[in-house]
Amino acid sequence: MKTYYNPEDLKKFGTIAEFQKPLADKFFDYYGEVFKEGALTAREKSLIALAVAHAVQCPYCIDAYSVDTTEKGCTEAQVMEAIHVAAAIRGGATLVHGVQMMNKVKEISM
Repeated sequence: MKTYYNPEDLKKFGTIAEFQKPLADKFFDYYGEVFKEGALTAREKSLIALAVAHAVQCPYCIDAYSVDTTEKGCTEAQVMEAIHVAAAIRGGATLVHGVQMMNKVKEISM
């Protein structure tokens, strides 16, 4: 199946350093630090990453963190629940911006 996103490109992520190594190095150092065990486990961070990947609609991240969460022992129910959390937040964010619209409509209706 041909798609706009080439799944093989995910394997090339490290090559972004080719055009700007100093900034890429800083990003990868930061990325590595973020995903280390800390107040959250690596497993918890992976679930968060999977949910965010769906919220920002990054197919590369969805692929990567689908694999990562599975490798870290997450169940199908857990990964789907994480995605539902992201969907609820995204939906709520859309709806709460409706208050801005309501304020504007009331203003112009006066």
